[in-house]
Amino acid sequence: MREVLGEECLDPQAVEVREVPTDETAEREGFVGSPTIRIDGRDIAPTEGEPVGLTCRVYRTRDGSVSPVPDREDLRDALRRHHEHST
Repeated sequence: MREVLGEECLDPQAVEVREVPTDETAEREGFVGSPTIRIDGRDIAPTEGEPVGLTCRVYRTRDGSVSPVPDREDLRDALRRHHEHST
């Protein structure tokens, strides 16, 4: 995440890491697993019908494989979309 931010000329230190320690917190936050990456509260890879909870999240990369982190290009696209809408 921080590396992609730097590549996009954004501040890598702007990342806020938040702990979701309990099921109650997960429910309140709509947390669907770790890592969940949000930009201004919006999930970069929204899920529909995914249960909330303290689980590991799985992402699909652009080549169709499964990954524990989002595809770098999906992250880059989310950052660019956010930048376009906020300017």
